[in-house]
Amino acid sequence: MTEVFKSGGNELPLYAPGLEGIIAAETVLSDVDGEGGRLTLRGRPIEEIAGHMTFEEAAALLWQGFVPDEYLIRLPELFSQARQAATQAVATMQSSPAGLSAYELMRLGLEALPLDCGCDEAVTISGALPYLFAAASAIAAGRQVSAPDPTLSSAEDMLRLLTGKIPSADKVAAADRYLVTILDHGLNASTFTARVIASTGSDMRSSVIGAFGALKGPLHGGAPGPVLDMLDAIGEPENVDRWIAGELAAGRRLMGFGHRIYRARDPRADVLREGLAPLRGTSENLRKAEKIEAAALAALARHRPERKLQTNVEFYTAVLLDAVSIDRELFTPLFAVGRTVGWCAHVLEQRATGKLIRPMSRYVPKAA
Repeated sequence: MTEVFKSGGNELPLYAPGLEGIIAAETVLSDVDGEGGRLTLRGRPIEEIAGHMTFEEAAALLWQGFVPDEYLIRLPELFSQARQAATQAVATMQSSPAGLSAYELMRLGLEALPLDCGCDEAVTISGALPYLFAAASAIAAGRQVSAPDPTLSSAEDMLRLLTGKIPSADKVAAADRYLVTILDHGLNASTFTARVIASTGSDMRSSVIGAFGALKGPLHGGAPGPVLDMLDAIGEPENVDRWIAGELAAGRRLMGFGHRIYRARDPRADVLREGLAPLRGTSENLRKAEKIEAAALAALARHRPERKLQTNVEFYTAVLLDAVSIDRELFTPLFAVGRTVGWCAHVLEQRATGKLIRPMSRYVPKAA
């Protein structure tokens, strides 16, 4: 609970665990309405952007006013150049200690990425991430790293590098939809980390790498994979009621439900669910997921009526990415590919409008 003190007739926050309810930044980038279940990017509902814009087009929308227009107009070309520049980081990734995950390898590749390719650093970093992601996946799995294809979009080339073949148009559209859906989402832990680092005057790369560290935590970026584990454990839809009852009785949480901000349904869940319909061969998986979702929501309403636990973005993220043939171990690093655009936008906004972020701590003497 937030404690307050009065100053000049105003109530000011004194202490809020987790900074809950504290406004630490003003932004033009995104607005998260937790009570109404709405998300807007640059004033536009996410439903009007995801599924209607490519990754490059949505990045240009988010960056307007922060990145020169001459770059935004050429963003597909510049992202292609950034993927080519990222090939220079592969040797560093390949010479890393054995056993690093794809996520750790991707972060290492970002450290080694040359930023002198002639365009804005946000463009270079964000444009390189799809290639660094695919390269890290290959290295972690012991596969050969392929070269980027400059004629393809970011999403298309990323899927080609992962699978070794040109992806179908429906899978490219699904990948674009996912990357756009998770582009930005208010002042979440990783975005706040990026802004804190940027507020010190540090560089863009350091801010993004700091955000990578925050995203790695299971309370922030680690749930979509376990959603698939849950679906696998349930098996056939007729098992869902019994399985969910057992999990709730044991005090375990259901993956893909509940959110720190949303008290209504996460709008991103429906955006991603709609992306499943055009994918060939997914109707049975979608039917199963919808039945499990309905049973889980009903069970949560019975067992925990005091909490407004609704479907979150992670539930249909897992189903969609599985349909696009993304391994579940790669869900968090792929999330970073899309969210890096948002991190970069917040760094640029913090530089333009913010000041050093320096909250206080309260000393609590140890009890005798």
